[in-house]
Amino acid sequence: MFRRLDTSDPDFEGELDKLLAWDARAPDEVTRTAAEIVAGVREGGDAALVRFTRLHDRVDVKVPEALELDPADLRRSLDALSAADRDALVAARDRIRDYHERQPDGGFEYTDPLGNRLGQLVRPLDRVGVYVPGGQAAYPSTVLMTVVPARVAGVGEVIVTVPTPGGERSDHVLAAMAIAGVDRVFTIGGAQAIAALAYGTATVPRVDKIVGPGGAYVAAAKRLVFGAAGIDLIAGPSEILVIADGSVDARWTALDLLSQAEHDAAAQAILVSPHADCLDDVNRAVQTLLADLPRRQIVRESLGQRGAMIAVRDLDEACDIANRVAPEHLQLAVGDPESLLPAIRHAGAVFLGAHAAEVFGDYVAGPSHVLPTFGTARYASPLGVTDFQKRMSVIGGSVTSVQPLARTAANIAEAEGLAAHAAAARARITGFDDNES
Repeated sequence: MFRRLDTSDPDFEGELDKLLAWDARAPDEVTRTAAEIVAGVREGGDAALVRFTRLHDRVDVKVPEALELDPADLRRSLDALSAADRDALVAARDRIRDYHERQPDGGFEYTDPLGNRLGQLVRPLDRVGVYVPGGQAAYPSTVLMTVVPARVAGVGEVIVTVPTPGGERSDHVLAAMAIAGVDRVFTIGGAQAIAALAYGTATVPRVDKIVGPGGAYVAAAKRLVFGAAGIDLIAGPSEILVIADGSVDARWTALDLLSQAEHDAAAQAILVSPHADCLDDVNRAVQTLLADLPRRQIVRESLGQRGAMIAVRDLDEACDIANRVAPEHLQLAVGDPESLLPAIRHAGAVFLGAHAAEVFGDYVAGPSHVLPTFGTARYASPLGVTDFQKRMSVIGGSVTSVQPLARTAANIAEAEGLAAHAAAARARITGFDDNES
């Protein structure tokens, strides 16, 4: 199933480009449909939400008020879980919160040599919308990974939307909402949920920013509403790249690759190694393990379309390949992962050594599993506390401290042809135009 590439082959660069090619744009039909839904909700409000929910989620809702869940529903779902399931969600919530509480707030203040006060204030967003997928599967982990950092950041109100196709609700998802501490929950999915959060309706409040992964229609809608609300990122298919030196059990590495390939047929799993026997051992382990996987057909499609095993000259070259790919998940399945870490510049999350399974990052390690995909780790970062905050610059001065600033600012403003700017600066110069204040 895996295609085999070798950096020593003359056509390697072209083959790698083909492997990594991924058009992040939504198909025209998806974009058109999403645009129609977004426009419909923006213009029609609650009536459009009811209509689209009946059409796309197959929920026989008649009034918009029925789209919101009562907090008691979340508590009932929490009570319905087994003690083991409930304890697992609580433990994950606690670890995620502990990690994010350690992130710096970014505020600072200082006085420059002239005596001017300068600094930065950090303020949480007032209201955030979280989209939790619910079409093909239930993801309580996404609830924890998005809501907990927002709560740590101090967001005033967290609104969650989650589709309930055919009226089916997941106790695990609703219980995670109770544990994470959401404020309001609406059973709305797809582009209509994104539009409602961005523009607001009589029932659904407008939010400042929308976070959380979703399918093609959610991604298309996020692009369309950006500006009316902030967005976190446009999520693409799951990705993992493993650098291996043969020191880690081939079965473990195979399972780590399979764990991402089973997400969907567009997911990407890549193994990079300087040892041919390591590539062969992992390939055999994948073949053996695949037979017992319930989602083996999806895995076959994923590995066949976008999977690869890449032979490199050495681990340094493996790191170069990893930086070029900039994967969502990078696993260093080597004997000394710390020695490679300084060479890694681009990845959403890095997993060090045999025991740091990627799946821990998905559920319980602590960092959010909402990560940049399809190479955007070159400039984007994991979801965290700072995504739920904004920064304000603070500037203060006295009659004496601003004298040099006023002259410099006036000079630059005149060069730009902005006379009012220049006059506003000169007005602060002591003695200019008889202004002594």
